[in-house]
Amino acid sequence: MSNAFAPNAFDDFEDDEFDLDMGYVAQGVPAAQAVEAPAAFPGEAPMMDAEAARRPPLQFTPPAVQAAPVPAAQPPRPALPEPMAQGGEFNPVGDLVAGAQAAFSPPVAGGHAAEVSVPRIAIHVFAERQDTLAAAERAGQDRRLSRATTQIRVGGVPAAVETYHHEPTPPLIVVECLKDPQTLLWEVDQLAEVCDAGTKVVVIGATNDILLFRELMRRGVSEYLVAPIQPLQLISAIGGLFADPAQPFVGRSIAFVGARGGSGASSVAHNTAYAMSERIGANTVIVDYDLPFGTAGLDFNQDPLNGVADALSQPDRLDPVLLDRMMVRCTDKLSLFAAPATLDTDWEISPDAFEEVTTQIRATAPFVVLDLPHVWSSWMRRTLISADEVVVVATPDLASLRNAKNMIDLIKQGRPNDAPPRLVLNQVGVPGRPEIPAKEFGNALGVHPSLIIPFDAKTFGAAANNGQMILDAGGKSKAAEAFQTLAQIVSRREIPLLAGPKAAGGKTSMFSGLFRKKS
Repeated sequence: MSNAFAPNAFDDFEDDEFDLDMGYVAQGVPAAQAVEAPAAFPGEAPMMDAEAARRPPLQFTPPAVQAAPVPAAQPPRPALPEPMAQGGEFNPVGDLVAGAQAAFSPPVAGGHAAEVSVPRIAIHVFAERQDTLAAAERAGQDRRLSRATTQIRVGGVPAAVETYHHEPTPPLIVVECLKDPQTLLWEVDQLAEVCDAGTKVVVIGATNDILLFRELMRRGVSEYLVAPIQPLQLISAIGGLFADPAQPFVGRSIAFVGARGGSGASSVAHNTAYAMSERIGANTVIVDYDLPFGTAGLDFNQDPLNGVADALSQPDRLDPVLLDRMMVRCTDKLSLFAAPATLDTDWEISPDAFEEVTTQIRATAPFVVLDLPHVWSSWMRRTLISADEVVVVATPDLASLRNAKNMIDLIKQGRPNDAPPRLVLNQVGVPGRPEIPAKEFGNALGVHPSLIIPFDAKTFGAAANNGQMILDAGGKSKAAEAFQTLAQIVSRREIPLLAGPKAAGGKTSMFSGLFRKKS
């Protein structure tokens, strides 16, 4: 390669070329399951009196397995810490989830990570605390609950009981009660009297007690959270109630979009996806949504099929078998939904079709790379906001700076609980072209550039003309190293030593220290 990784104008930036913010989201557990408490609360009667033990439990939803009643007498256990016993502000689970910077991914069966998917339902929230109202409002604006309709009201359980005396209950009710456990159980019984069959109920309380949690589960409550709660904590609880057990995982969607035409977003998307599949070894699918001018088929030397166009024309008929027929297998771990790249059709497709096709494709692979065109429409807005990760590719010029700022500001506003979009500066160091320094470019956007890709006309031109990726056409170039780094950033995985730079050139991955498991 004839030019350096960055021109002299970026010498002060070269030690900080990569954004190492790739921390995983800590997975939370219900706070009520963390600590066990004594059977009886100080100064209170036992939790279950004789009358409550004789009557059958009230059920909001039929549980799959009926839990055994909690015995009235329990062996003594250590008392809870004072802040938790008194319902104070100490809530380690909520604070841990609140500190998450990356896209939220709750655990599912098999150890895979799946994105929360909430169906089109109505959710009613009855809160007492102001911070709970704020958390519920912020959660209702989150992209993961975009299909649901959220109503937030003040008043707690009594307000919910009064409301549902006159109207049917929605599929999900979230109520808050900061009173003592005995009063909480009594109010839950009152709510059960006015709830319709099949309604799920999430209770927010002030007491972190395993016995209270078990008693609420026995009465049919779906989930119990300890105040104060955080938006992602509430989203996690709601998503867990509607997780599809037949769907083992939902792949992470990574959207690549150019700040201006000719910024090279498609090339960055394709090379990053190739590095994820070949260097990291993750099954990856590329979806080329630039229907009239898509270049994914050319870049991978594949005949452009009408895969994406056919899927968008019949989203209701999609199933795993049909999706597999529409995809082109580029390598063992990389599949391609190529664009037809024809102007014979106007391609007037509804935003719902794009959303449905993306959802169906995400069930086929752990990673789905969305190659988005440089257009602006309702489906583009929805796709960018709903993606798990957004990468904005820009060149160091004024037009890219203006457009990238507009995109990043809109995405930040539509994704208040997610990390900001990634910024990639491409084609840096074009001979004779005045450029905006990378540090000034990032400061103007409020986003630190995750990667700087140097201008290399020879390597990129040869790869494009031969239908190759940069890793194959110039595996030892700085551009190839940059794409491997970006693949690690967006996938949050390290390149295996046998397949990574160490095997090829005797170098250890720069992320080996970050990803090495502690014994």
